[in-house]
Order: sequence, then structure tokens, then C-alpha cells
Amino acid sequence: MNILVLGGAGQVGTELQALAWPDGVTVTAPSRAELDVTDADAVAAALGARDYRAVINTAAYTAVDKAESEVVPAWRLNALAPAILAAATAERQIPLVHVSTDYVFAGTKPEGAYAPDEPIDPQSVYGASKAAGELAVRTANPRHAIVRTAWVVSPHRSNFVKTMLRLAGERDGLTVVNDQHGCPTSAADLAAALATIARRMAVDAGAPTGTFHCVNAGATTWCGFAEAIMAGAAKRGGRSVPVTGIPTSAYPTPARRPANSRLSTDSLTAAYGIAPRPWQAALDDILDRLVGPVSEGVLHP
Repeated sequence: MNILVLGGAGQVGTELQALAWPDGVTVTAPSRAELDVTDADAVAAALGARDYRAVINTAAYTAVDKAESEVVPAWRLNALAPAILAAATAERQIPLVHVSTDYVFAGTKPEGAYAPDEPIDPQSVYGASKAAGELAVRTANPRHAIVRTAWVVSPHRSNFVKTMLRLAGERDGLTVVNDQHGCPTSAADLAAALATIARRMAVDAGAPTGTFHCVNAGATTWCGFAEAIMAGAAKRGGRSVPVTGIPTSAYPTPARRPANSRLSTDSLTAAYGIAPRPWQAALDDILDRLVGPVSEGVLHP
């Protein structure tokens, strides 16, 4: 079984390539230089070069604040590319698993988590471009699974965990917003879920399609997440500094952030039997790799 992974250099793409895939599964992850996903002819040629049974698209323009001024590049990668992929995969009857984001929601829901079927209302260029990509996938390829996620972290690339650890090494304290709520998500756990969905869709024409959410279980604030990172670093003998919560108004950014990024994974569990573990356990795995394992009574240098 051949599976094509796009966006292989990112956090989730890296984890998809690192997965222990079953025997008989071959994963191909061309670099951006090898395949421009915004080039329809190149995408068609790539899909025609091998008998792919599923495509997983993790490629995206994710610089949320830069997108406010780089509108065209953001829409090209987040909207045009999914449209090209959806049309090309539909022509060859290949299922498409496409990663999207919590930013398609306004984030103003007072309580609880967003379900996949709730109305979207993006408040930023990034969110709007990702919403457009979702629409393109839905309308062009009926055999699709759109998987929204949020707050993705890993030992790879740039992300919140690595930033907090770096800043803790440079400062005596951290100030982090405490009025934005969401679900931290391990790129490794998300990759495993995407692989499960893709493999099922590749062999089962009746596999569930539609929009799903995949985040680790539980929710916190960015401040609470930072505190957990510092506590975890301290347990491993790493540097830990105090964290002070501040309101979003005290940390203005070009793009508006959702105040509520909680996502419900109930439909994912019902459709594919995937029940994500708590984010705290996922964070422990990441810190084990970035800082070191916890050793009873022993502090790492």
C-alpha cells in the first residue's frame, strides 16, 4: 500500500514518517523542492507516478501573524493547494486526509468544546484561508476526511514547548496569556490518528468521511500549558522559571487568536475508535526527548 504524505518537513509530517507503519505500507514524502503542491500539473504527475491508495496533506502556511500581511502566499498554500489536491485525488478515486485548524472558528463560544458540525467564523487570514481549503476539499473529493487540530507541539521545528524551554534559559520569568483556552496536541499522536484514518480509507470504501477533530484530551490555557512545561522541565533537572499570567489585551498580535480553541473528539472516537490520551502524558513524552527522562533523586546537568 502506497501512501503519499505532503508537508513532510513539518511537525506532523516528520512524525508521520517516523511512525512504525505495518509491513506492506510504503510512505512517500516529497520535499517542497520535489513537489510544489500549488502546481496542478506537478501534483497530477506525482499522483500518476505510483499507485497511491491514500494521500495525507499536512502542508500549510502556518505563520499566523505573517499571514495578515502575506495574504496571497497564505491562500495559495492553504486554499489553492487543497483544491488542487482534492480535484486530482478525486479524479483517481484516492481518499484525501486533510489537516485543518481550530482557527476556522471564531473562538467566542462561552463554554465547552466545538463540535465539527458547528458553524465556522474565521477571524484571521490564516483561519479564513484554512476554511477555504476545507471547502475546496469537501466540494471536490467526496472521499475525504478533514481533521482539525490545535496547539500542535513536538520535539521538532518551532512550537510552544520548545519556545518556553528556550525562553526559560534566557529569562528569569515568563509572561503568558491566561485567557485563551485550548487542547495541546502531540504531533506524534495526531500523526498516528491520521495514519489510522488513511489506512482505513485506503481499504474500506465505506470508511467514514467528513470533518473530525483530533486533539489530546483535556484543556488548559497557554499560561497553564507553560506552567506544566516548567514543572516538567524541573522534574527532569532542567531550568524552570516562574510563569505569570496576563490577558490577551496585554499581548497584542497582528492576528486575532480564538479565546476558546477547545475541540470535541467525540465523532472521531465514534467513527474510527480513536480516543486521544491526556495532553499531560503527551507532554511528558516530548519533554523526555527535549530535556531528558525523569530520574528519581537525580538532576540532569
